[in-house]
Amino acid sequence: MKIAFIQAPLSWENPNENRVYFESIINEIQLDVQIIVLPEMFTSGFTMNPERVAEGMQGETLTWLKQLASSRNCAFMGSLVITEDDHFFNRFVFVAPTGKVEYYDKKHLFTLSGENIAYVAGKEKYIIDYLGWKICPLICYDLRFPVFSRNTEDYDLLVYVASWPKTRVNAWDILLQARAVENMCYVVGVNRLGADGNGYEYVGHSQAVDFLGHYLQEPTQIEGSFVVTLNKEKLVETRQKLGFLNDRDVFEIKDN
Repeated sequence: MKIAFIQAPLSWENPNENRVYFESIINEIQLDVQIIVLPEMFTSGFTMNPERVAEGMQGETLTWLKQLASSRNCAFMGSLVITEDDHFFNRFVFVAPTGKVEYYDKKHLFTLSGENIAYVAGKEKYIIDYLGWKICPLICYDLRFPVFSRNTEDYDLLVYVASWPKTRVNAWDILLQARAVENMCYVVGVNRLGADGNGYEYVGHSQAVDFLGHYLQEPTQIEGSFVVTLNKEKLVETRQKLGFLNDRDVFEIKDN
C-alpha cells in the first residue's frame, strides 16, 4: 500500500486558506496512492479557541474531503475541530472514496495547553479496516502513552498526526520508533511546520518507520508531500518468524 503524508505550515485559525493550500499540494501527489495523511488540526492549527473554527460532520471540510476522496479514489486522514452536541472534539477523521467517514476522538488531551478544558476527550481506540489493512489512528499527545496504543487488535499500521513543538521533537523521534518496535507495526507520524498563533515553533520531523524500527522515510523538516510503500506480506512474515506479539501480557485498561 502506498501512503502519502503532507508536512506543512498552517494558517492560524483559517480553515478556508488551509484547504486551498492542502488542495494545491494534494493535486501534485501521484494518483496511485491509497491514503493521504494531513496533520493534526489541519484546518486551524492547534487552537484552544475551538468556537472560532469548529465544524459539524456535514460541514465544509468533510464535504471537501469526500469530494477529493471520490475524485482521486483515495482515502484521507487527519484531525480537525468538530462540534457535536454543544461540545468540541479534536477528531481524527478517515474519509474513504465511497464517502464513508470513520473517526477517533483524541483520548489524551494536552493539559499543559488547556486542551482538556477546551475539548472533550475520546474514550477508546478505534481500528479502521481498509484494503486489507488494520489501521489505528492516534493524535499527538497519545504518543506518550504506550499502554493505550498497545497492539491487542493485531493492527498493521499506527498513524499519528501531531502539532509537536520544536523544543521536544527529540522525544517525537524516539517514541515513534519505540511504538513501531514494541507493536511490530508500521508507524507513520505527521507533524506540522512553522509557527502558530501562540508563537510556538514546529520543525516537522514527519516520518515513516517499519515494524523493526527502520526508517522508510527519515525525519525531515522539508515542506511538502512524501510517499512510502508498506508491504503487508513482509509484515506478516516477520511477525510469524519472530512471534514477539504472541508473548504479550494480558491486562485490562481502566479509566481513572
